[in-house]
Amino acid sequence: MASNEFEFSDQDFQRIRRIINQVAGISLADGKRELVYSRLSRRLRQRGFRRFADYCDYLEPGDDEDELREFVNALTTNLTSFFREPHHFEFLANELLPALMRSRGSNNRRIRIWSAGCSTGEEPYSIAIVLREALPNVGWDVKILATDLDSNVLATAERGIYEWSRVKDLSESRLRRWFQKGRNAQAGWVRVAPALRDLIAFRQLNLMNDWPMRGPFDLIFCRNVVIYFDKATQAILFDRYADILVERGHLFVGHSESLFKVTERFVPLGKTIYQRCL
Repeated sequence: MASNEFEFSDQDFQRIRRIINQVAGISLADGKRELVYSRLSRRLRQRGFRRFADYCDYLEPGDDEDELREFVNALTTNLTSFFREPHHFEFLANELLPALMRSRGSNNRRIRIWSAGCSTGEEPYSIAIVLREALPNVGWDVKILATDLDSNVLATAERGIYEWSRVKDLSESRLRRWFQKGRNAQAGWVRVAPALRDLIAFRQLNLMNDWPMRGPFDLIFCRNVVIYFDKATQAILFDRYADILVERGHLFVGHSESLFKVTERFVPLGKTIYQRCL
């Protein structure tokens, strides 16, 4: 171990693995011991613990929900960017949305999309850009639900303010239309346009708990989330997604994720794009 500031045994590591699995469904691999020490040391420092065993003793009863959230936040990774895995957004713009527009009658101009594991917001804002560009006319009832377990990244997402480096690779036309450049003290930062923010509702949600929303959703983005779960947990989650999607609704997953031999509720349409079976 790189540091001996806190006492951290193999037994402590196994307890941490058990707690994170029970609380968030996350399956930590054997090789994550040093990562756990590094990520949680700050929590021990802030709480005044000298041993991981004492921190586990504090967490296990589940009485301090705020600390449990901080515990989960510390152990989850939040790597994202605007239009990450661009083929998903191309499919949404060029195939899925046109098909929905053709199939919906004048009495059903409703589209619901869920960004599950939205992190700092780049994903739902990217979805919103595609929706605004594809549905410029009024008369469509469009909403995006964006959820994440990590309350810290959700706060960033709701603010909708990003460093210039996060958006600099977007096209000039999209930058002009959908982002407002900061000035003076805010130079080097951008704010997403209100027209995007108005489409999105951000909510804190543990995917392992009961879901307060009823759906149905036309499309679910759940990308680079299930890589943290074991196969049994993945199967349960994918079945729940199928239940809350419309007939033939779509599910997008991350580049290293697959539903193969996990669930039979979906059929593959392309690279990491699935459609709910009837």
